[in-house]
Amino acid sequence: MDNFTASPLPASNNLSPAPVLAGQNQSGANQAWLSLRFADDQGTTRLLDRAHYGPLRVQKALYPEHVSICHAIIVHPPGGVVGGDELTIKASVGQGAHAFLTTPGAAKWYRANGKVSQQHVQLQVADAATLEWLPQETIFFDQAEVALEHQVELEGDARYIGGEILCFGRTASGESFDSGRISQQISIRRDGKLLWFEQGVLNGGGTAMQSRLGLTDCTVCATLIVAGKSFPASVVQQLRDLASQLSDGRASVGATQIKSLLVLRLLGHSSELARQWMMQAWQVIRPELLGHEAHIPRIWNT
Repeated sequence: MDNFTASPLPASNNLSPAPVLAGQNQSGANQAWLSLRFADDQGTTRLLDRAHYGPLRVQKALYPEHVSICHAIIVHPPGGVVGGDELTIKASVGQGAHAFLTTPGAAKWYRANGKVSQQHVQLQVADAATLEWLPQETIFFDQAEVALEHQVELEGDARYIGGEILCFGRTASGESFDSGRISQQISIRRDGKLLWFEQGVLNGGGTAMQSRLGLTDCTVCATLIVAGKSFPASVVQQLRDLASQLSDGRASVGATQIKSLLVLRLLGHSSELARQWMMQAWQVIRPELLGHEAHIPRIWNT
């Protein structure tokens, strides 16, 4: 991305909270927020608090694998985000609880019409708790103007798996991301100390889309970040080998261990390939990090 940085900035406990949204703004754009709180109840993770405003919600808690792991599917009924819309998602996972958050389908960000769309995600994970944030892919339509902010706060030995698949343009329909602007900021902190920070701005049709330091003409990029332990070199190599076999030259992939963070990247042209890569990597990582096999949610196959 243009103006890209990924660096260990000085730690700060003063996060700027995402705005509390309520109703339409003066321009008539939709604003919606969702707040979730998970807690451990004698070995069962329960969704104790669930509040929402506007078209953003979770219908019910699901337990497809075990009562200790609560699955929640975040639904945005309009099916797409138009220029000027603002979404805020907040989730907290209490000590000893384990939450898995995903979405029922791809998120679609439509053209801006002169207005910037925004999404703020704030995740808090207490000591001995686990959060898996694995939404399905995000598609940016041509002329979209989008600002994304993703903040993760970990306490003690909290564990976190977070993934994203970004698609620039609807290539299956012959469309490309020739104009527009995507800005993104991601931060992960543990006990107030900054572990990971990256931000970037991508201009549609800009040099970063072709540059070897950017997307190298790729239309799909995917990232999986894991916080909680240092993985053995054998596991990191296994992830690299699996990725190389799956991509077979159709994508560029990498896996890097940075102290207690594991970062995996993919650049390619297929969202389906990126999805397969992420699922395979997750199936290797989850038992190593959490001691649980990775069961593919049924919603991912619909």
